[in-house]
Order: sequence, then structure tokens, then C-alpha cells
Amino acid sequence: MAGSSHGHTPAAWTGVIIAFIGFCVAGAFMVMASPAGFWAGMAIVVLGGVVGGIMRAMGMGMPKETHPVHQGAGQREPASVEG
Repeated sequence: MAGSSHGHTPAAWTGVIIAFIGFCVAGAFMVMASPAGFWAGMAIVVLGGVVGGIMRAMGMGMPKETHPVHQGAGQREPASVEG
């Protein structure tokens, strides 16, 4: 996976930054014991996902044909047992 450009797009960066701000807002209001502020922060987190998805649909994400093909993703080769 080294050298992969997965996630290095304007859509991904924008969505993650907005979601991060939402987590910070929600965390601050959770410490201040303000449920309304906490839920406002969680709404900002969801907004980050929506904005990232819209930007990807507008062509600012990674094109589908450049996605790396993972054969056997999540599967490990059995360890060799020397006897």
C-alpha cells in the first residue's frame, strides 16, 4: 500500500477537516455538559460526510478507475512451518 494516493483528494480532506471540527465542538460541549451543543457538533460531523460525498460526486475525489485492486484483501498467507 506504500505510495497509494487513497484519500489524498480535495473531497477527502474537506470532509475530514469538517468532521474533525465537529468532533472538537461536540467534545467541548460534552465537557461543558451542554447536550444541545454536543448534538450540534455531531451534526457538523455528519455534515462533513455529506460535503465530502457531494464533492466526490462533483469530480473532486479519486476517479473510480484509479482505485487500486486488492486481491485477497484481509487474508493472510499461512505461515510456513519448518519441520
